[in-house]
Amino acid sequence: MSYEPLSKLFYSDKEHYEEIYQNRFNSEYTTHIDFEINGFPAFFVLDPTLHHKSIEIYKADKRIKQLRDDLPGVAIDQFTMRSLIDEIVLTNDIEGVYSSRREINSILSELKVKNRRKRYFGLVQKYLMLQKNETLSFKSSQDIRDLYDDLVYSEVKEDNPQNLPDGEIFRKDSVSVESAAQKEIHRGVYPESKIIECMEQALKVLNANGIDELFKVAVFHYLFGYIHPFYDGNGRTSRFISSYLLSKEFEPTIAYRLSYTIKENIKEYYQAFKTCNDRHNKGDLTPFVIMFTDIIEESMKQLEEALQKRYHWLMYYRECVQYLPNGLNDKYMDLYDYLIQASLFSENGISTQELMSYLHISRATLSNRLSSISEQGLLIKNASGNIRYYKLNLDEVEKLSSANTDEE
Repeated sequence: MSYEPLSKLFYSDKEHYEEIYQNRFNSEYTTHIDFEINGFPAFFVLDPTLHHKSIEIYKADKRIKQLRDDLPGVAIDQFTMRSLIDEIVLTNDIEGVYSSRREINSILSELKVKNRRKRYFGLVQKYLMLQKNETLSFKSSQDIRDLYDDLVYSEVKEDNPQNLPDGEIFRKDSVSVESAAQKEIHRGVYPESKIIECMEQALKVLNANGIDELFKVAVFHYLFGYIHPFYDGNGRTSRFISSYLLSKEFEPTIAYRLSYTIKENIKEYYQAFKTCNDRHNKGDLTPFVIMFTDIIEESMKQLEEALQKRYHWLMYYRECVQYLPNGLNDKYMDLYDYLIQASLFSENGISTQELMSYLHISRATLSNRLSSISEQGLLIKNASGNIRYYKLNLDEVEKLSSANTDEE
């Protein structure tokens, strides 16, 4: 049986509305949150269904970790970077901010130069750190502001300087969230002293013991949206925090799937906020926790399927190498393998420098071998700036493999 929001029961079952609220609020499965939503103490009900969903998420995480261990490290790194680009493009897109894959990829390619004048540099740099196991502190309002400055400050300034934080830490004035029809659907906490007070409470919840990490991420994500501490950039900031927290609890690549899945379920995402913001819902955050847990579960499912599919094709194309020119030559086998991985896992391909490093060969030797492969129409080349990238043309691999197996 689905969980019926109190805001809906207020209209559909007024006779039992208060009784249902009291039963939920006082249930043995209820976790109480030291935070008020529209004057009501916040809580969520961890019923057996939600508990089972949590178990399934942790089981999926174990399977993903096993898949990661079974795949080559280079392939995982390539897939991670590809997913990172997806995440940044989509977290911007959710907020109506356009950023192309080429634009984000260009920043990643040039990150060593640290050109901070490039748009989205801070956003890319922060998401990149998720795979490096670096630690961020979320213990105070100033920590949130520091993250905001690193993450989106420069983009907000470029888009509309009037939307920059103008308070001691957050915003001074009130702000409302509006629907596409310009109807106010939520007004953020106000004034700034109240914003700071509420953010400190929310951070205490985030850092408290006794609540499963999965549900703490969901609750804090909602509380951040409810507080709405900035004029602009709230969504991107809260999604990054959730991605960071998920990367610490689960296989880190899951951090680059959150915005993708939210975008696919954007209607349910906004509806869950709307439901829990309703005064008639009386502080019951269960609908949001269920929705957010569903999104994490779906993210896990899609990540597992994506890696499993690529693992299958990697094994298949490795078998095909024997039918390619020089495919049984030890000097070419590893090169083919890296090119296959690049085709299946990477955004652009594998660079000249990376191939030289992995194969321990000179530029001249690599050039000769790539030329030999290219003559057969097996090589796909492209460039980003001054960097050349290569992939194997898998369609041509199929043709050569099929022709040889037919002859056999």
